[in-house]
Amino acid sequence: MTDIADVLLVHGGTPLEGEIRVRGAKNLVPKAMVAALLGSGPSRLRNVPDIRDVRVVRGLLQLHGVTVRPGDEPGELLLDPSHVESANVADIDAHAGSSRIPILFCGPLLHRLGHAFIPGLGGCDIGGRPIDFHFEVLRQFGATIEKRADGQYLEAPHRLRGCKIRLPYPSVGSTEQVLLTAVLAEGVTELSNAAVEPEIEDLICVLQKMGAIISMDTDRTIRITGVEKLGGYTHRAIPDRLEAASWASAALATEGNIYVRGAQQRSMMTFLNTFRKVGGAFEIEDEGIRFWHPGGPLNAIALETDVHPGFQTDWQQPLVVALTQASGLSIVHETVYESRLGFTSALNQMGAHIQLYRECLGGSACRFGQRNFLHSAVVSGPTRLQGSDLVIPDLRGGFSYLIAALAAQGTSRVHGIDLINRGYENFMEKLSELGAKVELPSGSEA
Repeated sequence: MTDIADVLLVHGGTPLEGEIRVRGAKNLVPKAMVAALLGSGPSRLRNVPDIRDVRVVRGLLQLHGVTVRPGDEPGELLLDPSHVESANVADIDAHAGSSRIPILFCGPLLHRLGHAFIPGLGGCDIGGRPIDFHFEVLRQFGATIEKRADGQYLEAPHRLRGCKIRLPYPSVGSTEQVLLTAVLAEGVTELSNAAVEPEIEDLICVLQKMGAIISMDTDRTIRITGVEKLGGYTHRAIPDRLEAASWASAALATEGNIYVRGAQQRSMMTFLNTFRKVGGAFEIEDEGIRFWHPGGPLNAIALETDVHPGFQTDWQQPLVVALTQASGLSIVHETVYESRLGFTSALNQMGAHIQLYRECLGGSACRFGQRNFLHSAVVSGPTRLQGSDLVIPDLRGGFSYLIAALAAQGTSRVHGIDLINRGYENFMEKLSELGAKVELPSGSEA
């Protein structure tokens, strides 16, 4: 039975209008917090959002003896790793919950303690995220890994050594694992086919501030020269471009007008091009970007997701909701997560016309072709959406359901809204600021 406090009633049909702020990127901040483990001195991280992943990492750091406390300004954390220690297995398991971030503690803990424990890992169910590859990378650095009933035990009786690694796919998580492990490993590590997302670059900036030696080549090769010791850092996290794009899509789908304070053009250029092709309007200012629906019909488009600098997979789901209101047939080819289009069944339930296909409907074949995954979609529009009962499947899909409910006629019951807290800071307050007509069912508390 669904917890009544985890349900949101959404009365749709009202354009979202107003201003909201995005803070630091969900895909950077928790990783920068983990990086603080590597330092011999305290670190200061600014622009930190109040989201669940941050709270999970904060708890795990504290379990390992790191002092974490708020700084003088809002969204500032002070992290002091002077007294790193082993943590109780049961406590680690309890704090980790559904997060996958604990896997990134491995390298830093091996360097600091010589051993680490990783419980079973969760995260959004949107397709394969092979954890085994993380462990294989750590073995190449010299770690030994023992699988037990309650998780994985890792040891590094000797200093980890640099190595040559080629990723079969430019995975963000695997790239982060290599970076956080290689910086204190002996010798040079060469990582080819690496992810080069803005959040990866920002993590490299953090590590360089700590004393790391890291170079990025134009061919997706990253070279890390291990050093003997790292210090602390002071860093302001880059804004969350994925959240900013979610609100932009919400403005488009609801025929609204939203100023996203903190949004930056440089990291969103690919999204902005696509947003404009669909028919959305935007205005870039020093402090943020205004997104709005200029009136008239939206345009159907052909879209392929890809790793950076391509169209990000996390941008896809919110934009698909807006594409249900575009005139004609839009084609969406998902090449990053094989199961990410599963959320469209609920949109069809609301009145959308979306057909999924196993074939690659984009300009080129991808790794999911001929593998029986429904990873391409044809969206026929415009269609009027109607309120419905919705159960949130994952973070971005959940926000997409919220957008659909806001754009629909009538009232929707959205179940599982707590999942949205993983990546969207104060989203209930932001909805209120934008004039959304939402409420918790009677008998629950905000």
